[in-house]
Amino acid sequence: MKDEDFIRGPVPMTKREVRLVALDRLELADARLLVDVGAGTGSVGIEAARRYPGLKVVAVERHPDALALIRQNCDRFALDRVEIIAGHAPLPLAVRADAIFIGGSGGNLEAIIGWAADLLVPGGRLVINLILQENLGEALRCLDPARFGRVGCIQMQVSALTELGGGHFFKPNNPAFIISCLKENTHDRAL
Repeated sequence: MKDEDFIRGPVPMTKREVRLVALDRLELADARLLVDVGAGTGSVGIEAARRYPGLKVVAVERHPDALALIRQNCDRFALDRVEIIAGHAPLPLAVRADAIFIGGSGGNLEAIIGWAADLLVPGGRLVINLILQENLGEALRCLDPARFGRVGCIQMQVSALTELGGGHFFKPNNPAFIISCLKENTHDRAL
């Protein structure tokens, strides 16, 4: 899906190239439930639901403007498999998730990672997108090797060709860090 496909506004959105890598790392082909934390516009959860017809998505978001955008985007794509929950993660959910995507933490990253470890099924995937180096360091410290295995992290810098006057230049997006790991799996760490 293109970024332009989504109704936007002042709410942050995971950009297409980063979204594609995050979706790949979530490995959703056999998943039944994805929890999208800090869902923003809903781009990750919505694209996942469109790609995988058997997937249910729970989008957790605390900002009223973002909640409205997620609903508008779900309506735009006629998706009824995205449940929108207004609130701050961690919050009580009576489900077990096959995959969790953390796109925003509201400064509560350590608690959300612990909550994700409890919510994920064994072998479930956790993917965290970050733009701040301080959050990257915190996330890596919080990924307890007794609960998470196969921890990997990449940094992406994407630039798009853009017109400027009579020429072109590559306009950069913010660099992004993408952490991926498995719940309760091997202890091998490939950073």
